[in-house]
Amino acid sequence: MTFGYSPCPNDTFAFHALTHGLVDAPFRIEPVLLDIEELNRRARTGEFDLTKLSVGAFATVGDRYRLLRSGAALGHGVGPLVVARTAMSLDEATRVRLAIPGRETTAYRLLRLAAPTLADVVALRYDRILRAVASGEVDAGLIIHESRFTYAEHGLVQVADLGAWWEAETGLPVPLAGICARADLDAGTIASAERAIRASVQHAFTHPNDSRAYVRAHSQEMSDEVCDAHIRLYVNQHSLDIGEDGLQAVARLVATGTPPSPTP
Repeated sequence: MTFGYSPCPNDTFAFHALTHGLVDAPFRIEPVLLDIEELNRRARTGEFDLTKLSVGAFATVGDRYRLLRSGAALGHGVGPLVVARTAMSLDEATRVRLAIPGRETTAYRLLRLAAPTLADVVALRYDRILRAVASGEVDAGLIIHESRFTYAEHGLVQVADLGAWWEAETGLPVPLAGICARADLDAGTIASAERAIRASVQHAFTHPNDSRAYVRAHSQEMSDEVCDAHIRLYVNQHSLDIGEDGLQAVARLVATGTPPSPTP
């Protein structure tokens, strides 16, 4: 089965065991590691049997995929940040040139909910945003993944924590992404995939050193400390089972009316 996930430490840590045949599964995995926004785009045509998908992109995929209970990325204190070179309010950040990691990411959906009057956004791959802000290419940036641990090293300051905003608004964990199975797979295969992914996450918790070389191979520009912090933040009990509060959070974000598009 083809399985699209990101090269970020949380994914390579969580899915190493499944990818390398260390857990029981009635199929073999062909991994395809891509940026989350690229995975969101490819999901529109159902390219992969299993794929990581931003919760913010669920509406654009429609009924093509089904969310699995295992492998999700959500929790408390995990939300995207808005950063800039100098202190400003979120309202001020909406009136300047602001870089985003993709229009289908959960981060962008949260930003549009928190600040629906965005003036000027430019989509960049997530790992280019900090440099773009620091260099003055853009005035502010919406950051995800490991960037939340390293933005200060670029001389940047936090403008807003959109995860904290979501939690204050809803009392629910921040639903970043989930693992989805293509809906045309038979029910038995989907159930087997869910069990195998859960077993892979549990293997990662039980044997954290097994995946170290795999994680490092795909995160060469990150220090060990950043990798470990990234994994601790994004791989948690919700990754084993999304839980009822996790399902409520996903449903709430998906059902929330899409705000108007930014002004050209």
